[in-house]
Amino acid sequence: MRYGLYFTPPASDALTIRASRWLGRNAFTGAALQQPAVEGFDASAFAALTADPRRYGFHATLKAPFELAPGTTEAELVAEIVRFVGETERFEIPDLAIGRLGSFFALVPGQDCPPLQAFAAEVVRRFERFRAPLSSADIARRRPDRLTSDERQNLVQWGYPYVFDSFRFHMTLTGPVPAGDAPAVERALRVHFAEHDGPSLPVGGLALFRESSRGADFTVHSLFPLARFPLGGAANRKTA
Repeated sequence: MRYGLYFTPPASDALTIRASRWLGRNAFTGAALQQPAVEGFDASAFAALTADPRRYGFHATLKAPFELAPGTTEAELVAEIVRFVGETERFEIPDLAIGRLGSFFALVPGQDCPPLQAFAAEVVRRFERFRAPLSSADIARRRPDRLTSDERQNLVQWGYPYVFDSFRFHMTLTGPVPAGDAPAVERALRVHFAEHDGPSLPVGGLALFRESSRGADFTVHSLFPLARFPLGGAANRKTA
């Protein structure tokens, strides 16, 4: 069993529904969905382009998948999440945009968002005690020879190369796209996500995803809402 701490909107959110259809699977229910027709691709070719993110479900990684550290349990992890979300205030990403990261496409912030960077960093730190160390095979799968020295250090110390200064929020929508296919895929994305390319994105929860066995699809275990005000925060100050 592996767990991931991710951001995803609620199951009923319009973005979740639209992204799940694009990917061909709903991570909340595990149900397969019919994908949209995309000009220039038959159904099997488009399914192949979205196979990687489909397995993980629509999400942004905050703490990458991990096995539980010896001596810790799922119940303890859940209890710590409940404590964390009760102390953490909701915020918004000012605008969301379709972007290309290397050879794949994702929804990314259109501008810097310091509260998002701080939130992601705290998730990495707060739940580190629950993460079992990576095996040598896990490290090798990350191709450390292609990482920067900081990213290699992050991989060893935190289990994921892209944390803290190396973190870039992204909600993956494709696997690697050949350069010749990229314009058609981008056009299709801009049509499919037209209502979500530009508006702000509320960050109102922390999701626990679970992979029952290596290579299985990830599904949402629970979505934990963030506090409207953190404990000891604005709400208490107003009533003091």
